[in-house]
Amino acid sequence: MARRVLVGPLTDPASPPGTDALPTRRRFTLSRGAAGRGGTAVASRPGRSEPTPLTTVDLVDLVPTSPAIPAPAGPVPSSGVNIPLLPGERTIGRRIRFAIVNGCTLLSLVLGVTAIFLATEGGDLKLAAMCLISCVVFDGLDGALARRLRVASPFGAQMDSLADMCSFGIAAPVVVHVLLSGEAAPAITAPACALVAVCAGIRLARFNVSPKDGRFFSGVPTTMVAAVLAVGVLIAPSAPVALQVAAVVMLALAMVSSFPYVKLARLLRLPPWVLALPVVGAFVNYQLTFAVVVLAYLLSGPVLWVRNRNLA
Repeated sequence: MARRVLVGPLTDPASPPGTDALPTRRRFTLSRGAAGRGGTAVASRPGRSEPTPLTTVDLVDLVPTSPAIPAPAGPVPSSGVNIPLLPGERTIGRRIRFAIVNGCTLLSLVLGVTAIFLATEGGDLKLAAMCLISCVVFDGLDGALARRLRVASPFGAQMDSLADMCSFGIAAPVVVHVLLSGEAAPAITAPACALVAVCAGIRLARFNVSPKDGRFFSGVPTTMVAAVLAVGVLIAPSAPVALQVAAVVMLALAMVSSFPYVKLARLLRLPPWVLALPVVGAFVNYQLTFAVVVLAYLLSGPVLWVRNRNLA
C-alpha cells in the first residue's frame, strides 16, 4: 500500500492571478503520528492557527529532484520515472555503438581492480603499473569514441567518472603504497596515498558540476596524475623515499588546486623542437627527464595563474 501524506496548497487562493505568490506562500509543519512514522503536513496562513483543507498525494508520485540536475520538461509521469540510458534515436546500430563505448569504460574499471589485485596479492608492481597505463588509454578512448560515434550520454559521463575514481583515485595510490611501503613506514606512506584518493574524489566531483573549458583544466586531471604515478612505478626512480612521498603529496594537492593547466591537445601544438627535448633527454637519463617534465608541468599552472592575473 502506498504511503500518503497530507499537503496543503502552496499559495493563497485569494491572491490575484499573475501576482507574486512568494509573500503569501504557506508554511508547512510536520506532526509525527502515534506510531512514530510518517506524519501530517499542515499548511496554515501566517498569523492564523486553524488549518486549511488538505489534499492527499501518493508519495510514489513524487519525483526526487537535485539542484545539480535540471527538472525534466513536460508533465511528470504518475508512477515511476523511466529515463533512457541512450538519449535520442534508439536503433540497433546506435545501441551497439553505445555498448562499445561503455565497454571501454568498464574495461578501464576492470583493469583498475586488476591492478589492485596484482599489487596487493601477487606483488607484481610492474604489471600493475601497466594495467594503470591501460586504464588511461581506455579512459581517453571511450570519450573519443562517444563523440565520434555520437552516442555521448549523461549515463556514460557518470560511468566514466565512477570508473576514474576506481582506477585513478583508488588503484593508483594502492599500487604506489605497495611500492613505497617497502622503503618507508606505512605511517608515512599511507596518509600520502590516501590523500591521492581524497583529492581525486573532490577533483572528479568538482569536474562534474563545473562548466567546461576547452583550453585549460582547473587543477591537474586525475588521469594525468595516475599516468605519472604509474610511469614512476615502472621506471622505479632511485630518489630518496622522502622525496617520492613529497611528490605524491604534491600531485594530490595539484588535483584540487584552481591553477589552470593546459590540455594535452594544446601541448601538442608547441614548436617541434620543444617536443623533441624530452625525447632527446630520455636517451641521456630517462628518470631525470621524466622528473623534469612532470615538475615543469606542475609549475606551469601557477605561472599561468600569475600571468592571467596580471593581464586582468
